[in-house]
Amino acid sequence: MLQKREKVLLLRTFQGRTLRIVREHYLRPCVPCHSPLCPQPAACRHDGKLLSGDVTHYVIPDWKVVQDYLEILEFPELKGIIFMQTACQAVQHQRGRRQYNKLRNLLKDARHDCILFANEFQQSCYLPRERGESMEKWQTRSIYNAAVWYYHHCQDRMPIVMVTEDEEAIQQYGSETEGVFVISFKGILNVNKHRAQIEAFVRLQGASSKDSGLVSDILIHGMKARNRSIHGDVVVVELLAKNKWRGRTTALCENDSDDKASGDSPSEPMATGRVVGILQKNWRDYVVTFPSKEEVQSQGKNAQKILVTPWDYRIPKIRISTQQAEALQDFRVVVRIDSWESTSVYPNGHFVRVLGKIGDLEGEIATILVENSISVVPFSEAQMCEMPVNTPENPWKVSPEEEQERRDLRKTHLVFSIDPKGCEDVDDTLSVRTLNNGNLELGVHIADVTHFVALNSYIDIEARTRATTYYLADRRYDMLPSILSADLCSLLGGVDRYAVSVMWELDKTSYEIKKVWYGRTIIRSAYKLFYEAAQELLDGNFSVVDDIPEFKDLDEKSRQDKLEELVWAIGKLTDIARHVRAKRDGCGALELEGVEVRVQLDEKKNIHDLIPKQPLEVHETVAECMILANHWVAKKIWESFPHQALLRQHPPPHQEFFSELRECAKAKGFFIDTRSNKTLADSLDNANDPNDPIVNRLLRSMATQAMSNALYFSTGSCAEEEFHHYGLALDKYTHFTSPIRRYSDIVVHRLLMAAISKDKKMEIKENLFSNKDLEELCRHINNRNRAAQHSQKQSTELFQCMYFKDKDPETDERCISDGVIYSIRTNGVLVFIPRFGIKGAAYLKNKDGFVISCGPDSHSEWKPGSLQRFQNKITSTTTGGESVTFHLFDHVTVRIFVQASRCHSDTIRLEIVSNKPYMIPNTELFHQNSLLLKNELVKEVTRSVEAAQLAQEVKVNLIQEEYQEYCQTKGRSLYTLLEEIRDLALLDVSNNYGI
Repeated sequence: MLQKREKVLLLRTFQGRTLRIVREHYLRPCVPCHSPLCPQPAACRHDGKLLSGDVTHYVIPDWKVVQDYLEILEFPELKGIIFMQTACQAVQHQRGRRQYNKLRNLLKDARHDCILFANEFQQSCYLPRERGESMEKWQTRSIYNAAVWYYHHCQDRMPIVMVTEDEEAIQQYGSETEGVFVISFKGILNVNKHRAQIEAFVRLQGASSKDSGLVSDILIHGMKARNRSIHGDVVVVELLAKNKWRGRTTALCENDSDDKASGDSPSEPMATGRVVGILQKNWRDYVVTFPSKEEVQSQGKNAQKILVTPWDYRIPKIRISTQQAEALQDFRVVVRIDSWESTSVYPNGHFVRVLGKIGDLEGEIATILVENSISVVPFSEAQMCEMPVNTPENPWKVSPEEEQERRDLRKTHLVFSIDPKGCEDVDDTLSVRTLNNGNLELGVHIADVTHFVALNSYIDIEARTRATTYYLADRRYDMLPSILSADLCSLLGGVDRYAVSVMWELDKTSYEIKKVWYGRTIIRSAYKLFYEAAQELLDGNFSVVDDIPEFKDLDEKSRQDKLEELVWAIGKLTDIARHVRAKRDGCGALELEGVEVRVQLDEKKNIHDLIPKQPLEVHETVAECMILANHWVAKKIWESFPHQALLRQHPPPHQEFFSELRECAKAKGFFIDTRSNKTLADSLDNANDPNDPIVNRLLRSMATQAMSNALYFSTGSCAEEEFHHYGLALDKYTHFTSPIRRYSDIVVHRLLMAAISKDKKMEIKENLFSNKDLEELCRHINNRNRAAQHSQKQSTELFQCMYFKDKDPETDERCISDGVIYSIRTNGVLVFIPRFGIKGAAYLKNKDGFVISCGPDSHSEWKPGSLQRFQNKITSTTTGGESVTFHLFDHVTVRIFVQASRCHSDTIRLEIVSNKPYMIPNTELFHQNSLLLKNELVKEVTRSVEAAQLAQEVKVNLIQEEYQEYCQTKGRSLYTLLEEIRDLALLDVSNNYGI
């Protein structure tokens, strides 16, 4: 007998009124269950589709699982699935017609062991929604209630597994009914193992060619094995049998000229698998290029369905419907993927917007931003309304209240900044002075951004979303509005500013830390120095004073007094930094080198030159002070909030990643010991070729490539022994020194202020993130940091290509340069060009099968022949008997040219012109040698100071010495290349990889 109920729907009209709709809802005692275990098969009038009788349990997915993981549920290996009406209606209302039709087709398909159960029309299953209950909670409760009824309906003979992503539901219902199990979606996949081991839930990280991917040490080869997954998807991988494992190949490939490979001559077999399910899609906006007119015609008669090619090689072509293909041939266009049918080779998408013309600078920069999901929209009016005012008519001033609460350093401390030329967002300043007791006081003063950016304000939410300032080769996109980043928060010279300071009292001779003070201060920076000017003063070249604005209007005596004071401060800071570095070196800190290329533009933004930046000792001075501040702040916030502090970790690298480094060093007769950061640092220091300083730089660069990126984390999410920083050799580390351009530093500032309030037994004003929320925030910041690194690298490569693109590689001398071979492949070599900081592939065998031949006149040409690769060399032999051998670290002359592409980014290509070094003009050679000699002199001075400091500390027994030598791998990361230091808050020169 039917029961009549009423469903009340409250709908809001466009005018804002609430419309109450009452619908009749009929319940019945018998609804088809589609189970062969039904006790009343005559009354159960099903449509002929029954669940399989040989399953061990039935699976009932929750509404959220059906919405997000329908593609997983489509796999025929999963059997006995019962889709509840409640879950299906949720898909219909929240996921749209396309997803709902996929679900309907799945239920109709006789090949899939799944059925629909109309739980909302069954008398015992239907549950009315309670007053105040959310729709999501009611849906989960209804599905669980139906699962319990279904279990008892089958006379308790078939266990029911309800799959949900709701942790509260798992805890509430997990053990409530015997025979009904409530588990997470990952748990059900472990229950439903099929044929082979389901290895892991992993994120698809990349592809070594158009049709290969590498997934967390599991090789996925071919589009079929990738199974409609796209770069960035979270997927389930089935590990194949060992006899089906493949190896990555060691040949150079067209799409990746560095260290990924494809082609012939595979390496050792590695774990190989195939994607069997997609847990989370990473579909986003993609930049694509429309095919040419000829390509459109070749695609068939249906010109409205066009296959467009993504800018990213790892993304498959996308099919879209358009009638504007011909008009958009010369443009970069954004499309979005909508669906990917199981019967289709390509996903479907739709047109979003046009970015710009192919090859146009602004269009290519916009492409890089879209590909890295970087939003650069202007700050909104609501956000700008929160900003303080600083105009000539209404200048900003220090408030009397803040003067009472802060320590005033304006008259007592010589505070100054050292930054790159053109820097506007000055985060940090330094001070050093002698105290009355003869000891020294070292101060690091950081912009007090949190004074102007309140927690959960509009501008705070925007800064949290952006997470970092994005630095490209010719521009930057700020995390904060310019009124803060370039004005009120920037510690400019000669103006009052709020700061958060860390000040240490140091022993006057040993520089040992006696005590430390944290707090808010008011400062007035006396000088805004550039690195080059500070280095000249440190070296005793005082002619640079004329270029320092603060000295221009002073009389001779005042100028001399202030100059002596400033030179003393820079020298003392450098001396302190040397001792601090020596102590970290004793614990295994690593020093790696690289070349950072600066793009020099003219007034019209045309590229004038590419200039490699030279490292200076003053870089190290500032870096050590920033590292010291970050380390002590990390200790402070962790001691106060052990389960919700934001720190930065870097795990020790995998030993197998050092194999190429060890082999290359062996070719030069060096042994690289990678057992710990201490032994690695010592080995790299000893791997010096007196005849070729480039060798040590390349080895250090290769060591960098073996390292994983440092990551932010919440201290409540991992054990204390995992906090360590491998490269810096510190037990705890964070980012505190760049709050203008990193949101992580803003979080750390708030934690430090809360810790100070806690010490004073004062009320903590701001709500701190819980461990769970902080861990989620760290994941977001880590993701945005990777985007910042990739975008900076891609923009630098863009300008490198634009620099060489307009030059004739056959006639322009700037396209010929000296290169050093640093890796051997089966069909070529990888070459490093110190002049431009370029690494690229040089083929020794072309597409026609010809090999390179270098004649007596040192010029090369292509001839028929073969290549023979050895461990540290490769030999090219022509059919005529001519032979040339290239060894690791050989200097060769290379020609630089650009390989243009309509659909993808242009790439730098290298061609070996001669197997002899390139003869640099005498003036340039003298300049380079003088720089190298100067750097070596700085290092030698630093080593002597470090040795003297360490000699005073070596008063330990043999056991302690052995521990010092072999048990130092407690850190978590590395100094990375100089171009990576801006992101690290070390030198803050660049923004590539983070430590």
